Amino acid sequence: MTARPEPHASWFITGYLQAGVFWLFLATLAALAFFFEGLQALFTAWQLPEYSHGPLIPVLSLLLFLRQLKTVPVDHGPVTDQGPGIALLIFAVILGLLGKLSQIDQIVAYAIILWVGAILLILWGWRDGRQFWPPVVHLVYMLPLPGVLYYKVSTYLQMVSSELGVWMLQVINVPVFLEGNIIDLGVYKLHVAEACSGLRYLFPIMSFSYVFAVLFRGTIWHKAILLLAAVPITIVMNSVRIAFAGWLVNYVGLEYLEGFTHFFEGWIIFMICVVLLFLLAWLMLRLGGSGMGIIDALDLDTSGWGSQMARLRFVAPSRTLVLSAVILGAGAAAWEARGTTERVTVSREPFVLFPTSLDTWQAGIPQALSPEVQRTLGADDYHSVWFAEPNEAADVGLFVAWYYDQTDGGIHSPEICLPGAGWEIAKLDRIDIAPQVGFDAPYNLNRAVIQKGQTRMLVYYWFEQHGRHTAWDFAAKMYLLWDSLVLGRSDGALVRLTTPILSGESEADAERRLQDMFIETTRVLPRFVPGLDV
Repeated sequence: MTARPEPHASWFITGYLQAGVFWLFLATLAALAFFFEGLQALFTAWQLPEYSHGPLIPVLSLLLFLRQLKTVPVDHGPVTDQGPGIALLIFAVILGLLGKLSQIDQIVAYAIILWVGAILLILWGWRDGRQFWPPVVHLVYMLPLPGVLYYKVSTYLQMVSSELGVWMLQVINVPVFLEGNIIDLGVYKLHVAEACSGLRYLFPIMSFSYVFAVLFRGTIWHKAILLLAAVPITIVMNSVRIAFAGWLVNYVGLEYLEGFTHFFEGWIIFMICVVLLFLLAWLMLRLGGSGMGIIDALDLDTSGWGSQMARLRFVAPSRTLVLSAVILGAGAAAWEARGTTERVTVSREPFVLFPTSLDTWQAGIPQALSPEVQRTLGADDYHSVWFAEPNEAADVGLFVAWYYDQTDGGIHSPEICLPGAGWEIAKLDRIDIAPQVGFDAPYNLNRAVIQKGQTRMLVYYWFEQHGRHTAWDFAAKMYLLWDSLVLGRSDGALVRLTTPILSGESEADAERRLQDMFIETTRVLPRFVPGLDV
């Protein structure tokens, strides 16, 4: 009897790598498990009005991918240029792991897009796979903005829309005055709230303009104009809505405003913006003398998409594809076995115990924020009070907002809140105040002069995190990621001191008063905003 030869290692690997679709399916399942927190963050964000378009984005990206795939010929040979795909896969895994460890689920969501790009580069190689960047980049539109960036963009759009809306009202001779985001019509006052910023129109319109630009058969400059036009079109249409609301209130009455607002929110504004994009494309065609109609200028050919989907059966099996499935699957299993990561328990005193006297400074009655402001602030504990000193010409206001977990939203910078309340930031400097007050270690904060009409105020504010004093909100977020990984903590606070600059006194006089209160505040602050020793 002839002995059966031992199977060779190459035969073993080849035998199990014939079904490329099978390993692609396993790699996808492993990715879904590994990036699960990111998917949860997406599903949560998509329930908000600003991101309700999110579920459509992967579908549109898939259609863009199938359209692009028609330009890539079928190649039954082995894929040899997978190096960039492997590098991108490793980066996606590292970024996802950072998000999981820091419990910032949005970072995990960002890593999902990198994984999609990595898989395409692994399957088709760098030469062919890099052509699929349009559908991969389009996936960015399904992501929620980071909290800091969201509030900055929202506040900016509120201000621009308010100013433009008031200008439109003045053009049609409606008597109106703007104070911050408050439109004063005399008898009535309209608040241009965060929901009126236009973000719920801007995000889907930007996604649509991206797809529109990709499908448009024009020059690169035409495509760029269509892509960038989404922002001004949305701002103008949102301002028209605000102006019409002001006109309606002024001539018809406040009781009709709610019905108008519901009617014009969502799809009505979206469809008008779409029509304006089509008109812009038509105008560029006319000016360019191409002779094409707007429909002819769009690549709307949907034929062959079914056959492109069937090309999945030609997915080339590779060790890299198997390795990606194994790595993500093992990572997901290891993370599940690791269990839930609990935040470090922070020991602190509640602000209700904050001293009513700081040296010679005496506190007034703490001020409660309105329910709407408290919701926007989202703090776990806050303290708002004015301190008076018998020998000082003016009081000093103290405001502290503390957060146990900043990974979901967190601190809002006064650079966002103050303009919305009608204050203009006349001067803003980031300084190290330590040399001025005699501290040995650096103490970074923001020094701002704000004004509303004839009233001027001097403001100190900073972000307090685990004994670190940070002036820049973006830097505070980066430190938050580091501390979440290293310390297991994401708590922190915003501290703000405010005093008026009285008529006849200089900024130096107000600053001396503010610095005195600053020194007294920092002596007791660690009891309520814990440092490293908790």
